[in-house]
Amino acid sequence: MEKRQSTSQEGLGQGGKGGTEAARQEASNPKTAEPEEPNPTEHLMERIVDRDNLNRAYFRVVANKGSAGVDGMTVDDLLNWCRENEQALKASLLTGTYRPSPVRGVQIPKPGGGKRQLGIPTAVDRRVQQAILQVLSPILDEQFSDSSFGFRPGRSAHDALFAATSHISEGYIYVVDIDLEKFFDRVNHDMLMARLARHVKDKRLLKIVRAFLNAGLRQNGVVHARREGTPQGGPLSPLLANLMLDDLDKELEKRGHRFVRYADDCNIYIQSQRAGERVMASIRSFIERKLKLRVNEEKSAVAPVDERSFLGYRLFQERSAWDCPQEYLPFQIPDTPADPPEPPGETAQ
Repeated sequence: MEKRQSTSQEGLGQGGKGGTEAARQEASNPKTAEPEEPNPTEHLMERIVDRDNLNRAYFRVVANKGSAGVDGMTVDDLLNWCRENEQALKASLLTGTYRPSPVRGVQIPKPGGGKRQLGIPTAVDRRVQQAILQVLSPILDEQFSDSSFGFRPGRSAHDALFAATSHISEGYIYVVDIDLEKFFDRVNHDMLMARLARHVKDKRLLKIVRAFLNAGLRQNGVVHARREGTPQGGPLSPLLANLMLDDLDKELEKRGHRFVRYADDCNIYIQSQRAGERVMASIRSFIERKLKLRVNEEKSAVAPVDERSFLGYRLFQERSAWDCPQEYLPFQIPDTPADPPEPPGETAQ
């Protein structure tokens, strides 16, 4: 009796409504459902503590030299520390219990006046940041805009100038020159971590990156708590800055703008002064509302391209694009020096 009933039910599965119901039951059966593939970013910490990755990070930190952090350890002392503490370091990274030291605050003068705040991590923290960077950079960099050039592998300031000149040669001879006010000091930690969590699912890594952001800044013998900002001086700072500003890039791409961004310097190329004024007002609103950052009103403007400088050069219109780096460069040094691109860190003395 049971066999006939089973056969009858199987017959219903040959077509019509019975077939649809059988397929629905099969799809909902956990024994036959296809297993979900694990997210490749859920276990990044294992790649970070890989011996080869940590060794490459060590050699990079030593090659970059740089001054000691708050603990006074120089890069020359780092090798002995690693020999004695390597296993404990790996264990703390894998368990998410690693705690970075405060960064040493240093202010250096800007060429155009004022001072730039640097935060020098300890040699050990620089090595950990470098190891994280080597794993995280390929994941994030492929998401970034083709119009972003600052501190990215295989890209340079000359590439940014080439792209800007190409836009100008096509008739976009007005520039919306946007400079962000104290960008590295004002990055919102919660917003930055939310953007990192879009691409990284390893909670241990997210926890450690947050710890680096929250590490205090020691200056004049006093440790100041940090609730915003990514002080320049560590390997991770430029990557996190590009991640934060990727939303700006995506917004400009969505609007169809021609632009070039190098770190916190962004030039949008427009065909008229009036259009530029509208773009400036709209993008300023986006930056302040969506990114919680401020536009430096004194250094930002809408003007013909030959009245502004970009990365220390003044661009001007030509009939054809700059097709070869060996050709005569279609830009000239401005009368007043401009701030050079922000340093990637680790070299401050």
